[in-house]
Amino acid sequence: MLTPHLAALGSWLTYPSCLSLCLAALLRAAPSLRAPDQRGLWLAVSTAGVAMVLDLPAVTGLGAELADTGHAVERARNLSGVVSAGAVLIFVSAPARSRRLRAALCGATAAVLAVLAVLDLSAPAHTVHSLVAAGGPSPSYAYWLTLIATHVAANSVCLLVCCRYGLRTNDRTLAWTLWLFTAGTAFAGLFWVGRLLRLVLDASWVLPYLPLFINLHAVLRATAILVPTAVMLCGALSDARTAWRLWPLWHDLVEAVPHVVLCRRRTRLLELLWPPLPRRLLAYRKLIEIRDAMLELDHYVPPGLAPLAREHVRAQALDPARADAAVLACLMQEARRAKLAGTPRRDVPAEPVTCGERPPRPARQEHTTALATERAHLIALAQAYASTPVRAFATLPPQPGDRDPRHEPRGDGGARALNGRRPAGRR
Repeated sequence: MLTPHLAALGSWLTYPSCLSLCLAALLRAAPSLRAPDQRGLWLAVSTAGVAMVLDLPAVTGLGAELADTGHAVERARNLSGVVSAGAVLIFVSAPARSRRLRAALCGATAAVLAVLAVLDLSAPAHTVHSLVAAGGPSPSYAYWLTLIATHVAANSVCLLVCCRYGLRTNDRTLAWTLWLFTAGTAFAGLFWVGRLLRLVLDASWVLPYLPLFINLHAVLRATAILVPTAVMLCGALSDARTAWRLWPLWHDLVEAVPHVVLCRRRTRLLELLWPPLPRRLLAYRKLIEIRDAMLELDHYVPPGLAPLAREHVRAQALDPARADAAVLACLMQEARRAKLAGTPRRDVPAEPVTCGERPPRPARQEHTTALATERAHLIALAQAYASTPVRAFATLPPQPGDRDPRHEPRGDGGARALNGRRPAGRR
């Protein structure tokens, strides 16, 4: 049977699950307290973490050794659990944006806390809170029924609301948070339903599963509130990777057009370890500065260079996507060389279309997609810029019989030669 294995797994998860819940609450404390719509979620998780800490064998064992401490620990544990249940209801009520509803939930939570305190203090003398005790539940049947009913009601409402909004939202981060929190809530609900069965029907068969249910609840809820942190870390790693891949292209272009650089230039590694601006803006700023440099270098592309670059790239037998990037890289490479050589700036770019005119400003809802497209385009350009075909275009030796392009007419004739160079394969 699986029961012994599940019970062993539940016992093994006791400390890891509690640790994960507490660490998640600490990591998300500052951002959650700054965001009003996340405070209820954070309060629910943090108070659940307090309740689980007070339920650890080491804590309960220490309380049992100290006179009158065990009872206080168990009372605080149950009251913390009620606060967590109330915070769950406040969290799921946030979309309603109703102050009356929030005030009513806070009042209901306070009323349950008061009822439990009265039931505890008015019960016969007892040293523990237990469903199984000599003479019946301790401190009383009503105490446990009130506590269990509160948790079952809160978890049921949370399940319904989270499932509803989880199916409707298009925000992947929010959807993951809701579904993970829903799964954790489901296990918490099973835990309290199991306790209800134990209280009402004296069902002892549920006891091996209860530690597993409550510990899985802790792991899933901890994961739920860490989803934004995980998304932020993934975004930071992606931005760092983008900045690293764009750096060679960026470095060469801004060397020719230094006025587009916002911050003082640093080495490639130092920019990642100690960026000169907020880290989340590093890759975005690289994209802007590369694009601005390209727009300026449009004015230094020699006339007739584009057909020459296309013919050179066509001879390399590249696939269409890489070929387009390679052509543009050839143009930027030669424009940079011309700029550094002191070539006068042309008022009208020779090839304004091939050098990448700035696209129209996207609508707000399309901004993310447009930024991802721009990032992919410039990464492909950076790869092409460092490729052998593009480097070969810049290092083609003069061929015998080539005429000086300065004496050739502009147009198709002028495209056949640039500074005494011919594309690979021309004879």
